[in-house]
Amino acid sequence: MVDTVSAITRSRIMASIKGKDTTPEIMLRKALSVKGYKYRKNYHIGRKTIDIAFVGRKVAVLVDGCFWHGCPRHHKLPKSNLEYWKMKIMANVKRDSITDYELKAEGWHVIRIWEHDLRDNTAMCVSRVERLAKLI
Repeated sequence: MVDTVSAITRSRIMASIKGKDTTPEIMLRKALSVKGYKYRKNYHIGRKTIDIAFVGRKVAVLVDGCFWHGCPRHHKLPKSNLEYWKMKIMANVKRDSITDYELKAEGWHVIRIWEHDLRDNTAMCVSRVERLAKLI
């Protein structure tokens, strides 16, 4: 199936997609803040960005959107431009894996939280972060 908008319009749409401060990230940050936890948001280590970082404890929390990160439960490829999207999502998943490996090699503990888990049970996600970061 052919894309229904021009290349310029598609580029503008893609450029407008947020890479930080997404709704799921904000949801988790608010839940952590309510409990009084201090963290850094969008913390950079070289070219990697950690969504929520507990720097002193070296805990990296990465919030993954179901579409962009290829969620095994919810990801559905668009019908148009199928090959492009397959390659794009596969590259994102590979990059995520490399990021996890590199952060762990630098002594960080990594937790990935799916967007759908935050929607379904924010408290459970907060508990996972608390346990890993030994906040409780």
